Amino acid sequence: MGDLIHTLSAVAALRARFPAVRIGWLVEARWRDLLCARNAPASGLRGPGRPIVDFVHIADTKRWRKSLFGSRTRREVRAAWREVRGENYEVAADFQGALKSALLARLAGADAVSGFDRPREAPARLFYEQRFKSRGTHVIDHYHSLAEALAGGPLPGSKPVFPCDREAETLVANRFGGRNDSLVLLNPGAGWGAKQWPAERYGLVARSLLACGMLPVVHFGPGEQDLVRRVQRASGEHLETISGSISELIALTRRAKLFIGGDTGPLHLAAALGIPVLAIFGPTDPARNGPYGTTSVVLRNSGSKTSLSHSSAPDPGLLAITPEEVILAAAKLLEGPSA
Repeated sequence: MGDLIHTLSAVAALRARFPAVRIGWLVEARWRDLLCARNAPASGLRGPGRPIVDFVHIADTKRWRKSLFGSRTRREVRAAWREVRGENYEVAADFQGALKSALLARLAGADAVSGFDRPREAPARLFYEQRFKSRGTHVIDHYHSLAEALAGGPLPGSKPVFPCDREAETLVANRFGGRNDSLVLLNPGAGWGAKQWPAERYGLVARSLLACGMLPVVHFGPGEQDLVRRVQRASGEHLETISGSISELIALTRRAKLFIGGDTGPLHLAAALGIPVLAIFGPTDPARNGPYGTTSVVLRNSGSKTSLSHSSAPDPGLLAITPEEVILAAAKLLEGPSA
């Protein structure tokens, strides 16, 4: 999710510079809503339901890997690649720099495959015909530099534009619409354990927010039910929780006055939407992956060492960040620019 959101800024810049160019995006099925509303067609004229790309191609690789030789998988793979190749793309750009994404870019049948000269996973570069140096510190700057290389010159900085799903907007408005001025979104989950600040501490932060008249809402994803129960218990059982579609998360985040969470997709969504962000970082480097383009405070203890090892063991530096530090930083962000 975070990779897609970071890339969206670069693609938005390409769209702004070349409004008539046809752009397609090959995306995992579970992230489709970040590009195209559920009730919008996956191709054709752009509009509020699909504002950036002309085509959304679905690759359900997560499920395909579970049944590589099944008849359904073979049918879906053949259909997906017929669709992608049928658009006769001139360039396939691999922003992610992973071996999987590079291979998919190669299979797209484009005239040229482009990527970084030093991709995230070194073997990926073997699939590229065009290799470009990345520039900048933040991953969004890296991706923007690849977009500029493809464009042949400078591109304007552009904010991502996300689909407007009317059904999701209505659902969230009916539940939270009257509290937009006090809604604080908390996301206790993370991609792996070392990035996850303790759930009980989120509960204490939520308790403090409630005492100040705010409405803390805890968002959680699949498999995080136990995590959110621990947050609830620590908060005194007086907070809202939500787990819905990506479209509903977009609609909810648009209404938030503040986002609090770690280095995870929902944080990057909040930053892309211009929502103030309080980021709690551990083993990942906020200079590369921190909130970008919005008002933010990043808390990271000196005991945290940068690592992408996906360890489940708690990060000592992350554990050293106290609820009191988070509550104080949240209060300053809620007070606004004049604080």
